[in-house]
Amino acid sequence: MKPGGRVDAVLVCGGRWHDFDFARRELLTALGRHDRVKTQVFADYDSRGALDTADVLVTYTCDVRPTDDQQTELEAFVERGGRWLALHGTNSAIDAPAVFGSGEPFRTPRVIDRMTRVLGSQFLGHPPITPYMVEVTDADHPLVRGITPFEVTDELYCSELHGPLDVLLHTHYTGAFDGFEEGDWPDDDPRPVLYVKGGVCYFTLGHCRGPLDMQEFVDEYPRVERGSWDLPEYRTILDRCIAWAATGSFTDTEATLASR
Repeated sequence: MKPGGRVDAVLVCGGRWHDFDFARRELLTALGRHDRVKTQVFADYDSRGALDTADVLVTYTCDVRPTDDQQTELEAFVERGGRWLALHGTNSAIDAPAVFGSGEPFRTPRVIDRMTRVLGSQFLGHPPITPYMVEVTDADHPLVRGITPFEVTDELYCSELHGPLDVLLHTHYTGAFDGFEEGDWPDDDPRPVLYVKGGVCYFTLGHCRGPLDMQEFVDEYPRVERGSWDLPEYRTILDRCIAWAATGSFTDTEATLASR
């Protein structure tokens, strides 16, 4: 036990093509509801030694690729009992086309294999953002207890899985989509949306984007996207996930509902 019951957290929030200012603010607000949590914030995995003594790692990234040494640190963090709440694009490594709109696809190289095996998955692509249903896989688990199927308008992740995974939420997608090199998904296997793998909890929802977040391709993106952030189901589950990260207990997560 650290002095005063302090819980040291590292938040890594950064990358490409998302509104990380919005996500960072929302995640810090959620972490701040737990008065024993002290959080350091970084844009990538160069945490300057903070991870060595951290209890909690929360990541919201897109195409942030840890070095070999940083992957070793992430492996060691989970092996020693650290709790890793990985959100949205944490499991992605994406090579963009040289010219946007040229027809050349986005590629997802296997260059962070050690990290994705710890996480349990690697992002390979998503179909165009349209509404889809999220189903409850394990209704008895505290992270999703009382949640019924809900519709989201978010990125639907098709990923390479590295199990075994304890899947709590899932969706379905069968077919092909343009834009990604690995955009052909003919099988009807459930696509995990929320799962637990040892000390890792992964939640794929939470896309967000604003007018200035695609300037690699266009001066101004034409709309604001908030994905699932405005849905009460998403907020409830995210708060429970953060409560697990803060306390180390799944059974205490429902207590956060009374504080909202």
